[in-house]
Amino acid sequence: MLTISRRRFAQTFSTLLVAPAAWAAGQEIEADVVIIGGSTGGVAAALAALRMGRRVILTEETAWIGGQLTSQGVPPDEHPWIEGFGATRAYRAYRQAVRQYYFDHYPLTVEARSNRHLNPGGGSVSRLSHEPKVSLAVLEAMLAPYVTAGRLALLTSHRPVAAGMQGDRVRAVTVESTVTGRRRTLSGPYFLDATEYGDLLPLTKTEFVTGFESRKETGEPHAPEQAQPENHQAFTVCFAAGYDKDADRTIEKPQNYAFWRDYVPQITPKWPGKLLDWTYSAPATLAPRELAFDPTRDGSEPGRLNLWIYRRIVRAENYEPGFAKSGVTIVNWPQNDYLLGNLYGGSPEENARHLEGGRELSRCLLYWMQTEAPRPDGGAGWRGLHFCPEIMGTEDGLAMYPYVREARRILAERIVTELHVGTDARMQATGKSREEVTATAFDDSVGIGSYRIDLHPSTGGDNYIDFSSLPFQIPLGALIPKRVENLIPACKNLGVTHLTNGCYRLHPVEWNIGESAGALAAHCVAEKQAPRQVRNNQKLLRAFQSVLTAQGVELEWPRVRPR
Repeated sequence: MLTISRRRFAQTFSTLLVAPAAWAAGQEIEADVVIIGGSTGGVAAALAALRMGRRVILTEETAWIGGQLTSQGVPPDEHPWIEGFGATRAYRAYRQAVRQYYFDHYPLTVEARSNRHLNPGGGSVSRLSHEPKVSLAVLEAMLAPYVTAGRLALLTSHRPVAAGMQGDRVRAVTVESTVTGRRRTLSGPYFLDATEYGDLLPLTKTEFVTGFESRKETGEPHAPEQAQPENHQAFTVCFAAGYDKDADRTIEKPQNYAFWRDYVPQITPKWPGKLLDWTYSAPATLAPRELAFDPTRDGSEPGRLNLWIYRRIVRAENYEPGFAKSGVTIVNWPQNDYLLGNLYGGSPEENARHLEGGRELSRCLLYWMQTEAPRPDGGAGWRGLHFCPEIMGTEDGLAMYPYVREARRILAERIVTELHVGTDARMQATGKSREEVTATAFDDSVGIGSYRIDLHPSTGGDNYIDFSSLPFQIPLGALIPKRVENLIPACKNLGVTHLTNGCYRLHPVEWNIGESAGALAAHCVAEKQAPRQVRNNQKLLRAFQSVLTAQGVELEWPRVRPR
């Protein structure tokens, strides 16, 4: 069991954590495995490679490693069996360490402390809704021994800016400090792209796809007739909101408030009204559905989800009286999904404009909730609502990084499509009933996951695309680019489609993708084998799969029902 001291490791893990003198001196830094992007998958990849004895460089664009779990402020979204099975051993250790952190450091009530499956925030979206900074402390503690041992160089506040190629191999990647502008060159036999946008793919000229593929390309029933490369799922700039019932915490009216207050999403099928409203399109049916919001209630009315508790990360009732003045919730809702453009693919100026647009939408949403949002008692607005900078680690209380649902995706040896994992598609292909059908069994499985195919409204004008999928496997072929030999995806940038990205993008699946990618790189270094060779040779494949199972990676599902 992992126990973490009260000291925040973030104060130590500032811009560059290194041990060997050559690394600290600022020459070209070399390691066995270079991981660009400290996302959820990136951290899992680093841990896997380090456990297997490799020297690792891990970079991260923001000040916080962890991606979805930390800098993006998204509590774990997981399948219903997560407490028992369906995740790697390392992911389960991470989850247990989060709970242990609360047991060790927070003044929990006797009732909360006796609950071994404690949900700190009591959020309905997750059985482990908790503060991003707790995940940060846990992940940094998991990496800390390797920093001390001189086997891990961790560069936060660094982003990739260039790559050097030699034929079909990546020779080096150059990263730049977002604080000082200083550049460093990173080299090694294997490079992992664990960035949120798939940033290494264009830098290395690795073939990739974006947006929505055509039905002709994938054969997917839910795909459009024509490819739509600029049609991405909405991104969201999340924020933490607290409630002070005794104060007026109204922020200054945002500059573009009138625009967002009156904005009606131009999507098909039609959105039921304004974006800033409690009525939205129910994802599975697209029928209008009324949501509720009440920061004074610790529950929901029958048939109406109280958004206050949906992604709540602080539940005051879990703590001794007087510790927490109120709860805190993460605002990652339909109302702050940004639909007017994408975060990558355009000019730097255009990308930056859309990022700021997403930030402005979230500010406008808070202001609307403070001043105009309908209350259950017939009034308007909750003036005690406020941003929580101390929760998000930022001055303004917005997340450090946008919640990115969709990245560039490699053109892989194997592309996972709706035909492999969609419940209806598999029933049609196999002739089996809903109770009998399973997802495609991949001989080269390197992990498992489960989630509905859940796509948020998109910048290309689609409303929700949400339908049942089956518990699935992660094929090794989806981690191997068609051409480039030593670049491995370790995040949401593996070989999936716009549609199947909707079930491969959640926390435990991203962790498993990253962990298996890191283990693959470490294994290939040790055995002097190439990833493509491992996949295409049955003896080598089985040996690698044995390595994964020994590390606690589950490769197949027990019999469970579709989601």
